[in-house]
Amino acid sequence: RVAMLTKEELLKLLRDVESSRVERTISTSDTDKFCEAVCAFANDMPDSKQNGYLFVGAFDDGRLSGFKATDSLLKNIAAIRSNGNVLPIPTMNVEVFHLDGGDIVAVEVSPAVLPPVRYRGRTWIRVGPRKAIATREEEDLLIERRRAKFPTFDSMPCVLAKLEDLDLDLFRHGFLPKAFDEGTLASETRSVERQLEALCFYSTEYNCPTNAGVILFGKNPIRFLPGDYIQFVKFAGLTRATDILNQQTFRGGLMNVLPEIDTFIKTAIATNRPVPVTILREKTVYDYPKWPIRELMMNAIMHRDYRSTGPTMFYQYADRIEILNSGGLYGRVNRDNFPDENDYRNPIIADAMRTLGYVNRFGRGIGRVKAELIDNGNGEPSFDTAQIGSFRVSVGLTKYAMEAGGATLPTERSQESGVKSTESSQRLAEGEESRNESKECTSKSEGGTGESVPAPSESVPRGAESVPRGLESVPSGLECSPSREQIAAWAHAVLPAGIRSDGLKNMISVLTVVGLNKFATTESIASEVGVTQRGIKKITAALQKLGVLKHEGPSFGGHWELVGFEHLCRPCHDDASDAGGTGGDAAVLEGELRESVKSARLGEAREEGGHAGSVILSAGVGAEGDGWAPSRSRTRCGRT
Repeated sequence: RVAMLTKEELLKLLRDVESSRVERTISTSDTDKFCEAVCAFANDMPDSKQNGYLFVGAFDDGRLSGFKATDSLLKNIAAIRSNGNVLPIPTMNVEVFHLDGGDIVAVEVSPAVLPPVRYRGRTWIRVGPRKAIATREEEDLLIERRRAKFPTFDSMPCVLAKLEDLDLDLFRHGFLPKAFDEGTLASETRSVERQLEALCFYSTEYNCPTNAGVILFGKNPIRFLPGDYIQFVKFAGLTRATDILNQQTFRGGLMNVLPEIDTFIKTAIATNRPVPVTILREKTVYDYPKWPIRELMMNAIMHRDYRSTGPTMFYQYADRIEILNSGGLYGRVNRDNFPDENDYRNPIIADAMRTLGYVNRFGRGIGRVKAELIDNGNGEPSFDTAQIGSFRVSVGLTKYAMEAGGATLPTERSQESGVKSTESSQRLAEGEESRNESKECTSKSEGGTGESVPAPSESVPRGAESVPRGLESVPSGLECSPSREQIAAWAHAVLPAGIRSDGLKNMISVLTVVGLNKFATTESIASEVGVTQRGIKKITAALQKLGVLKHEGPSFGGHWELVGFEHLCRPCHDDASDAGGTGGDAAVLEGELRESVKSARLGEAREEGGHAGSVILSAGVGAEGDGWAPSRSRTRCGRT
C-alpha cells in the first residue's frame, strides 16, 4: 500500500542532494522525461525497497520554480500509470503541495513487484542521481531478482485482487479440512490472511491474493485472468465447421469447477454400451472411458499457462475428443523425454489439486491413460507437442461405437478417398445408417418349426408411414443391448391409441434416441429427431405424463429411463441359464413380442377398456421353467 510523504518529508528531500531515490525538474511538458523517471524508480536497481520521488517545480539545488500546478498537468502525469507506455503498470501516487515559493507536484513510485519495467520497450534504471538505459547484464539481474522472489506464475501476487475477491468459506470448510487433520485445525489461531499465506495463496507483503489463490478460490477469476475458464463444445461432424450440438462453459474458482468437470465427464461423455464377448457373456465398454478423459482434463487444467487470454478447450467431434490448452512442454520436459519426464508450471495449483484428490503427482498418469484407452478400444491417444505455446491431445472414439454408428474406423478412413471420408462423417453427424432388412421375420418354436409372422409395420392400421426410417422391422433376435428396432417395437406397443401419425412418429423417435443414449440432451435429441428444442420439451413432458419415460437426477447431469423397457433385456441372461444356452426361449419371446405389438395396434386392449399401452411383457417363469409369457395389465404404459 502506497502512503504519500508528508510536507516535512518533502522539504527534507528538497534540501538533500539528488540520489537514486529523488529527481527534480522544472519542466511541465516533457512527458518522456516523466515516464523515464517513473520507469527507473519502479525498477529500483539498488534494491533499496524504498519509494522513489519525482518533484516537478524544483531546480536541481532544491529551489522552487514558483509555478502553479494546473489540472491538465496533473492529468498528464497521472495518465502515465495507465497509458500503456510503461509496462508492467507502475504503482504510483500524484499529489500537489502548495508551498510559500510555489507549488510542487510530487510523484511517488513504488518498487515494481515484477521487474523489469520498460518504457516503450526500454528498461530505464537509476545510476546514482542519473537515469540510464539498462545494459543486458543489468536487465538480467532484474529478471533474476523477480525469479528469486516469485519462481512461478501461480506464486506471484495478483495485485489487482483483494481478500474480498476470494471465497473464504470455501477455503475454510472445503480446502482446509482436506489439507490438515482436525487437531491441527482446532489449534489454529492465525488470521485467515496468514493461513492463506502459509499455503502460498496470499501475500501479506502486497496485501493481495496470489494468482494461485485467485485461480483456486476466486469468486470471479476471469476478472483478473481473462483466460481462466473451460469451454466445451460438441460438434456434429469431424471439424469445427459442422453444427454445434451442445456447448458448456465452466467458470469460477477451481474448487467449484473441478467437481463440475468431474460430474460432466461421468454423465455426458462416458456413455457406455454392452459388447458381446461370447454367446453367453458380454462386457461394458465406454465411448470414452471416464478416468482417462478426466485425467487428461485435470492435466490440462494443472499445466496450462494462466497468463494466456484463451480458454482451455474441450472439444468433442463425431469421431474423437480433443483437449487443447495454452502452454507447451515446460521445464525439463521436451519432445524427446515426454511423457517419461515431468515438471510443473504451476506447482502450487498442482499441490492443491493433489490435496483435493484430483491428481497424484507421481508422474504415471499418462501411462495409465494409454493402457485404459487401448483396453477400451479407443487406441492410443495422440499428443501434439510440436506447437509453440500450446498443447493438444486427441482421443479417438471407441471402435465399437464407430462400428455401431456406421462410420469407418480411423485407420481405415485414412486410407480411403476424401469422398468416402465425407460420406462417413455425414452418416456420423446424422446418426443414421442405411438398413436393408427383410420385412418378414421367422419365429421358431422349441421344436425347431417356424411360421412366418408379418413385420409389425405391416399390421398397423395407423399406417407404416408413422414409423421413422430405419425403425420399420424388429430383428431376428433380442439382445441385451437394445437396437433401434426393438425400442421402436416396444414404443408402438406402449403408446396409447388416438395419437396423430406425425405426433406418434416424433414420440417414437424421441424414445429411440434416449433409449440408445440415456444421457442425451435436449439439443442432441432435437438435432436427431428434426424438431425444435421447445418441441422436444413438450414431447418429453407428454411421454413422462404417459408414464413411459422418466428423468432421473438433476436437470443438468441426470439421465433418461424408459419405463418398463428393461423387461426386454432379461431373457438373454435368464433363458440362457434356464434353457442351457440354447436360445430357444429368446425366439419364443420374439414371436410373443410381435403378437403383443400386433394386438396393441389392432386395438385389442382397447376393447377391454384399457389402453394399447397396457400390453406388456412380464416375467412368467413357471415351475417347469417354461420361459416368458406375455400378460396384459390394466395399469397404463407398461407399469405392472
